[in-house]
Amino acid sequence: MQNTNTPGYTLHNGDPIPKVGLGVWEMSDAEAEHAVLSALEAGYRLIDTASIYGNERGVGKALKTCGIPREEIFVTTKLAVPDQGYETTLKAIDTSLELLGLDYVDLYLDHWPFSVRPGNIKGIHPPNKREETWRAMEEILSAGKTRAIGVSNYTVKHLEQMRSYATVMPVVNQVEFHPFLYQKDLLAYCTENKIRIEAYCPLVHGKKIQDPRISEIAKKYGKTNAQIMLRWSIQHGLIPLPKSTHEERICENIGIFDFELADLDMQSMDALHEGYRIASDPDKIDP
Repeated sequence: MQNTNTPGYTLHNGDPIPKVGLGVWEMSDAEAEHAVLSALEAGYRLIDTASIYGNERGVGKALKTCGIPREEIFVTTKLAVPDQGYETTLKAIDTSLELLGLDYVDLYLDHWPFSVRPGNIKGIHPPNKREETWRAMEEILSAGKTRAIGVSNYTVKHLEQMRSYATVMPVVNQVEFHPFLYQKDLLAYCTENKIRIEAYCPLVHGKKIQDPRISEIAKKYGKTNAQIMLRWSIQHGLIPLPKSTHEERICENIGIFDFELADLDMQSMDALHEGYRIASDPDKIDP
């Protein structure tokens, strides 16, 4: 158990957000409840779930029983693709809040910029679906059901399109980001526009974690490969969201604030970029 909470950033709306969080993708309610309790005990204060994960109820149970004041925990959930649209977005947040057992979330994200379901070729939604969705997101913000709104899997193209219809620009863009998918241009754009990037799949689901180049750096610092990869994210100003159901790894993944990677090691890891993706490529969805 760690005695201090994780350090944080300040979003462009003035709210603080922890520098690392727990992701609960592909967890059952029971697994999510256990993982969230373990993470909170270890010092995490950012929990990231989504409607499509199907475990908001489990997350909510952990939040209710953890004994930590609600205002000390940063809770994120996301709008599912089938719920995109004005009226359906307004209903979806109420469903998520009911399942979570909360009056508000700290961050509500549009999960994908699809105007179609992933895998479909042509639209089940009209081209203005993102605009309708964002109008509802802004109303949800005004109603106090979330403290901040953001997006997920948005490219520079999607973010630029938002300028034509958004009154409030997103505080966060949550995307797949790791040394093997170093989205340098997107990071530069978001940094310039004060949009904080959250990194999902920061450990590439373990598929690249044993890369010998990372192992060499890890040996140098006396850290695990996972800690090196997460530290790389931190030093790029990202908010990594590692997922684990194992207490030992949950604790390991937050032990990244007592060392710093040298510039040459950061550059070596930057050079690992090869466009490797776990999730779908948002650039390949319909505009």
